[in-house]
Amino acid sequence: MSSALPKHIHSTGDLPKVAWARGAYVYDVDGKQYIDGSGGPAVYCIGHSNEEVNAAIASQLDRIAHGYRYNFSSDALEELTGIIRARCGGTLNNMVYVTGGSEAVESCLKLALQYHAARGDMSRRRFIARERSWHGNTLGALSVSGFLERKRAFEGSLLDVSHLSPANAYRPVAGADAGTVGEACARELEDEILRVGPGTVCAFIFEPVVGAAGGCVPAPGGYAKRVREICDKYGVILISDEVMCGAGRTGSWRALEQDGVEPDIMSVAKGLAAGYLPLGAAIYNDKVADAIHGLHGAPMTGHTFTAHTACCAAGVAVQKIVEREKLVERVKARAPQFRAMLADATKDMEAVGDIRGRGFFQAIELVADRKTRKPFDAGKRLFMKIRQQAFDNGLICYPVGGNVDGVNGDVVILAPPYNATDAELAEIVEKTAASVRQVLRAEGVA
Repeated sequence: MSSALPKHIHSTGDLPKVAWARGAYVYDVDGKQYIDGSGGPAVYCIGHSNEEVNAAIASQLDRIAHGYRYNFSSDALEELTGIIRARCGGTLNNMVYVTGGSEAVESCLKLALQYHAARGDMSRRRFIARERSWHGNTLGALSVSGFLERKRAFEGSLLDVSHLSPANAYRPVAGADAGTVGEACARELEDEILRVGPGTVCAFIFEPVVGAAGGCVPAPGGYAKRVREICDKYGVILISDEVMCGAGRTGSWRALEQDGVEPDIMSVAKGLAAGYLPLGAAIYNDKVADAIHGLHGAPMTGHTFTAHTACCAAGVAVQKIVEREKLVERVKARAPQFRAMLADATKDMEAVGDIRGRGFFQAIELVADRKTRKPFDAGKRLFMKIRQQAFDNGLICYPVGGNVDGVNGDVVILAPPYNATDAELAEIVEKTAASVRQVLRAEGVA
């Protein structure tokens, strides 16, 4: 590696300075080119510098940048609402717009609490979530997250949340295997509801495809439907966090759609406006809306920049392109090829334990022993070394550590643009495999 390894994955003190970008490529001020194999943090789903999106934003800015939501509606807001309703289908007809994923999740939690309050049931205050999950950086979102490295500094000021085992077919809970892990983890949810008292549980929140905390871990077969049944049985709100895996990333606009389940509330953000401007939403069904609107008139989770007009205009432009160019359908069709390319490019690496994900949301998990699935020791910092090596090689990817137990485990996430060409996908795969191989050889474990 030609660059020094940062002390921490979030270090920003010694980074190259970005200059410009177009499509799948980013350039720094020294002229170095990087192919964006992960869309940054799974955000830039139609690539960079799209002229149509930029023109839509500029046109909105020429008229008004932001009409405060509690004074005005806007064409952009109403058009985006119609688009999202059509994309979600079912009864997910209501939304609160925010400026990012953490705010979207925070709003989902508040909507669930407000729903029970509106029904006169103030005893339902507890959330249930899962370990190896990531829901955001606000205190509420951190509370429901199971990502030790990112929340340790804030312990003591977080909500008291029940955390269940990860639902991971590659690393099933004790007593289960890949075929039974879904039912075992669903049973764990029901057991926890009964343990704390059904009348105390507000909501269960989970990612249909776990992102940063697990590395593209899809819900095991049957798991989501059983969770839906259990939540209905005990009057618990089901929240689907689709900030990272939603808006088409997994080959359907709603990630949970592939599991045949509609949540009561869901979050979406990253792919909604594709990074052109900050935008997220908490989307809730008519059942939740009827209770909240009937008593309180509206959700009590608005912000100064709720439904920011220019941000909504960006979202409209992005979603029109996604619809017109059938990019979600393209992701679904190209996903098997993309995954097969990854498998072929890494087949000689004994350290590659699992390749998993859905759509253009795929990850490689590295293991010290493929048979036992033992992770590499955290002290090796493999994920950080791979991140840096890939960067040196002109590839942006998204490696994460601690996916096994909060400390150990190394995964590399890839989340290319939905409109990446076959040649660009091939370049991403080639540079990923080369970067992983270089680090493994340097560590003497290839």
